[in-house]
Amino acid sequence: MTHSELMAREGIRHTMASYTMAGDRLRAEDFTAVFTEDAILETEGVPAQDAFRHVGRQAIHDWIARWRARPADDQRPVHQASFVRHHLATSLIELVDGETANARTYWTAYTDIGPDHCGCYLDLFRKAGERWLIAHRRIRLDWRSPHSLMFTAIARTN
Repeated sequence: MTHSELMAREGIRHTMASYTMAGDRLRAEDFTAVFTEDAILETEGVPAQDAFRHVGRQAIHDWIARWRARPADDQRPVHQASFVRHHLATSLIELVDGETANARTYWTAYTDIGPDHCGCYLDLFRKAGERWLIAHRRIRLDWRSPHSLMFTAIARTN
């Protein structure tokens, strides 16, 4: 493995961590900064009420911003968790060339109940200047606790 390959992998890991930290804290600007302008963020293999597809950095921004900005006439919480922490686990990064890479990363989301739901990210990364950005992220849900505190979260932000 070359030095440039190691640097690329570390840059991709940094982008993954930035996505996770910003998403859990609902920092919309930091969250959308990890995507290319034409990025796609979508679900795969999830129940219909949880499915979404957002195309472009602005659409992704608008979606994450809705997690905080609820309509005044809708007093229901987006979810019942007092905290959400996504933990990244095994990640296989495959460099396609000097400008693109694919990755498959397992994740588990923890809330007040402990493990709440888990799955994997299927990613296409593209280099933009010195940074590796997400060009396409498919979020696959593999399991959700029957006591999940996030059960209605996606449906309430689409």
